[in-house]
Amino acid sequence: MNSNPPDSRAARAALTRLIEPGDLTGSALVAVLGPTAALDLICGPEDRIPASLQQAVAETVGTGGTKALKVEAGLERWRPRVRDLAPARDLETMRRLGGGFLTPEDDHWPAKLDALGTAAPIGLWWRGRSESADLDAVRRRIAVVGSRDATEYGIRATHELVAPLVERGAQIVSGGAYGIDAAAHRAALASLTASSGRGQADPTMAVMAGGLDRFYPSGNDDLIRQVADHGIVLAEVAPGTSPTRWRFLQRNRLIAALCDVTVVVEARWRSGALTTARRAAEMGREVGAVPGSVFSANSAGCHRLIAEGAGRVVTRPEDVVEMAGGIERGPAPSASADGRAHDGLDIQDLLLYDALPVRTATTPDNLCRVAGLGIGAVLGGLSRLQSRGLAVQSRAGWTRGGAT
Repeated sequence: MNSNPPDSRAARAALTRLIEPGDLTGSALVAVLGPTAALDLICGPEDRIPASLQQAVAETVGTGGTKALKVEAGLERWRPRVRDLAPARDLETMRRLGGGFLTPEDDHWPAKLDALGTAAPIGLWWRGRSESADLDAVRRRIAVVGSRDATEYGIRATHELVAPLVERGAQIVSGGAYGIDAAAHRAALASLTASSGRGQADPTMAVMAGGLDRFYPSGNDDLIRQVADHGIVLAEVAPGTSPTRWRFLQRNRLIAALCDVTVVVEARWRSGALTTARRAAEMGREVGAVPGSVFSANSAGCHRLIAEGAGRVVTRPEDVVEMAGGIERGPAPSASADGRAHDGLDIQDLLLYDALPVRTATTPDNLCRVAGLGIGAVLGGLSRLQSRGLAVQSRAGWTRGGAT
């Protein structure tokens, strides 16, 4: 599972303590230099950055732009934290807690995170069942998010949606917060007993905004421990890191990227759940919203998504199954016994499937040109095709999978 050198793994573990989630300069620096050299630069005495390095970082970020994106500005942000570095201690802490640390070099790194580009995490800390750390497994993941001050209606709607989805084999992903998040985790965990073996053994995943040595909010500690016992809990920040408003916002992008579909059950007009939904839409993922009473402020955000055309109406589990392109237990077959591999694909995914080469790998940019699709549609489509075994990713790029 672990194919990267030990020094690279330790360097990435250290960098998760130095660099904030979503810090594009830091992520670009790691992409340009590699984790070990990037850590050496941050910890070293050199203040003058070669123009060639700054240009390479700017090109990786995709802008030549603002002062905040300069490497020198990044060093000012990161170096005060160097004195707190203890990657060996952090790795041992997670080992003791029954978890570990995943890096992009690991076999089980989730390919769906590639949709984040430069904003992808430097590494992922995890706690849970060891087999649940196979995050790149062929499986549908459904994000269920919403208001922290959920109503009785929202909690009931969450349970009515989640239980059948888990029974079909989906994994429910949420943020471990009060309200809809907690209801989604509880409904998924309840399916372990109710499904009598028909659902998956790891029905839910919690993505946290703080370190995994202490769960937040404390009132959900028992619940999140149950998630870890039966599934997996993830974070991109090192143990001991406190959750902050910025880290919550950045956490939302991980939930959106890891999932095939994001469903908002309840959300106010301005809500973090809407941020998750919009990030999912930007990556070409499906978004759904559960309608509520026109008199309920807790449903105003859902109605906003629907009115803006950013979310499809969800009133039953079958709506989510349709958005996911089907949900099957275990790996999806490349073709049905009485059909072709690409049967059931929507128009955009069929265009993308036809554009995939059989032998020579290609890039998402080339697929945009051949298929006539935007980059968001291509990245989202590749994720869906990969989950059905119809697209294969290698270091060289993408090729067609399954029967032709």
